[in-house]
Formats: sequence, structure tokens, C-alpha cells
Amino acid sequence: MNYFLLAMGGAIGAIARYLIGLALVKKSPISFIPIAMLSVNLLGSLGLGVFYGQFYGEIPRGTYTDPFFLVFGLGFFGAFTTFSSFSVEAAMLYQQKQWKKLYLYVGLSIFGSITCFLCSFLILSS
Repeated sequence: MNYFLLAMGGAIGAIARYLIGLALVKKSPISFIPIAMLSVNLLGSLGLGVFYGQFYGEIPRGTYTDPFFLVFGLGFFGAFTTFSSFSVEAAMLYQQKQWKKLYLYVGLSIFGSITCFLCSFLILSS
């Protein structure tokens, strides 16, 4: 049953990531930095903070058997956000020697994601 819950959340998260990314690329086909993946990762971090703050009130540990965590925390948000695509896009900017874009993209992705998570989590868990 745990595998099914994880797969269901992951499938929905991956589809949501694809659809949102596609809509953002269509809306802004040429952007200064990879805006679609940045937006998805920031939104996913914000959503994960909301989820943890609302359902747990803390950053949960040992929740790999909790059905809500499997569907949403690990499945949906794990598939919705993606470090691998972020890494590929950052590597492409590196190969193209687009240093300003690379630093901006990496900085916004990492610090922005942590900030989005912490802000939403702290607001809801307090």
C-alpha cells in the first residue's frame, strides 16, 4: 500500500510540474534564467512548508510509513520539485559561460527555496 501511495503522489506531482513548467515556458519562451524550473522549485518549497506546518507543526522525522507524508511530502512534492533539472540547467549556463545568469539562478534556487519553505513552515507551525 505504501508503494501505491508514493506512486500516486509522485505521478500527480510530476504531471503538475510538467503542466506548470509548460505554461510558464509558453508564457515566457525566452527568459533571462530558467524561470519555469525556478518557479516550480520555489512553489514546491513553499507548498512543502505549508504541508509540514499544517499537518505536523514540525519538520517530521521517521514518517516513511505515514500515508499523508508518502502521498504529499515524499510523493507529490518530491516529484514536483526537481534538483536534477535544476542541476542540468545550471550546468548549461556554466558551459555557456553565462556567469551572471548562473549565479543568479543558483542563488535564487537555493536560497529562495529555503526561504520559501521556512517562511511558510514557520508561519503555520507557530
